[in-house]
Amino acid sequence: MLGLIIFGIIAMIAVIIVQLSKVSDLASAIKGEETSKLRANNRTAFWLVIFMVVFLVFCVVSALYYKNSMLGYGPHGAASSHGVELDGIFNTTLIITGIVFVITQILLFWFSYKYREDKNRKATFFAHSTQLELVWTGIPVIVMTYLVVKGLFVWNATMADVKPGENVIDIEATGYQFAWDIRYPGADGKIGTKNFRLIDLATNPLGQDWSDPKNIDDFMPTEIVLPVNQKVRVGINSKDVLHNFYLPHFRVKMDAVPGLPTYFVFTPTMTTDDYRQRLKDYPEYQVPADDTDPEGPQRWETFDYELACAELCGKGHYSMRKVVRIVSQEEYDLWLQQQSSYYLTNIRGTDVDPFRDDKLLGIEIEQRKEELTTQFTELMESDVESGVINLENVFFESGSSALDDVSQYELENVANLLKKYPNVNFELSGHTDSQGDESANLSLSQSRADQVASFLRGLGTSSDRMKAKGYGESAPVESNDTAEGRQANRRTELKIISK
Repeated sequence: MLGLIIFGIIAMIAVIIVQLSKVSDLASAIKGEETSKLRANNRTAFWLVIFMVVFLVFCVVSALYYKNSMLGYGPHGAASSHGVELDGIFNTTLIITGIVFVITQILLFWFSYKYREDKNRKATFFAHSTQLELVWTGIPVIVMTYLVVKGLFVWNATMADVKPGENVIDIEATGYQFAWDIRYPGADGKIGTKNFRLIDLATNPLGQDWSDPKNIDDFMPTEIVLPVNQKVRVGINSKDVLHNFYLPHFRVKMDAVPGLPTYFVFTPTMTTDDYRQRLKDYPEYQVPADDTDPEGPQRWETFDYELACAELCGKGHYSMRKVVRIVSQEEYDLWLQQQSSYYLTNIRGTDVDPFRDDKLLGIEIEQRKEELTTQFTELMESDVESGVINLENVFFESGSSALDDVSQYELENVANLLKKYPNVNFELSGHTDSQGDESANLSLSQSRADQVASFLRGLGTSSDRMKAKGYGESAPVESNDTAEGRQANRRTELKIISK
């Protein structure tokens, strides 16, 4: 019904225009064609000037109104080092072309008014002026040369790749319908190789080649976290259609092309918290982020940098938005420590693991060392005189006190830590689950504690500092009714007596 009404209104307007045209023709015939034409020219010239004024005012007012939200001014200045240069060349171009635009519009409409038809005025025939041609050719050439040369300098600086040996964080972004897979290198600082033929959506979404040692410590976080004032190189890929890696606040925009890896290098210069504080100074951000919750956080408090796809890659295009956090170096280092290798979490020990027959990899040995060192150091630096450390990576053969081969790494780390703190006295405590005979379990736990003590003595730890005691099944930490609980109860502990 609404469509029918709109159609009727449009039809009526068309009829009115036709009738007005007929009335105008009739009036011209009555008043005289020449007089009517002059009046029409004068009227058109006058309204063209009015249109020019309204049009230019609209352009200026709309630009001022939207400059903060859409044009990158005010609170949304660039938050990257190269972004400042890009904004600078943009501003220069805008000023120059803006001046030309205003002058051109004024002359265009003013000439339409000034040189409208006048029977008392005769046109002057102007054939040629070399000086004028030099002016209107030379000035644009000079201005365009300046803009192009300045733009080239900015472009070359922005698009330059990193130099060999340069301190840079190397990450990878792979777009697909409809999300991003973000991959970081581990402690080695290198991203592992991949092959699209190895892609398995369930276990290997990027097609990582697990035989490449560089892949072992790579991790795939759910968010992008980067340290401020640190150069970042983003390798950009796509698994299906054309996407676009777009970080508007950092002036980063690069296509993700299937089969054609691209990259972008940038340095963020403002943390998320600093950017929020900048937004706080603007009235439009001092309003509730949620209109339905007037007492909730304000807009500036909920701001986040974002990664968006700037290509229309399908109906789920909008869902490719991803939060980007820029933090201090200390926060970034802490975040790194909390990340887990994708390989160790999802691939290690499975049928697709090329190293499944290896008991321990170098990265696992290093991780265990870091975990034990952290536990030991925290305990030693605390105000508590005593404490217990569970030696989680000390293992024995089933039903025996013989140490498993992989236990040597844990005990070597223990020996090195004890050398660092020579005043520490401690007890090695052996524990079992409740399976089997209680007295046999007590004997087994004592034998295992003695075996660990003997191993540490062989590494140079003095017998005067330690004692070994077996507790059997008397001190469980979990229920013995489940396999998981029994496994937790079979343990060896290092109990600090004095430090």
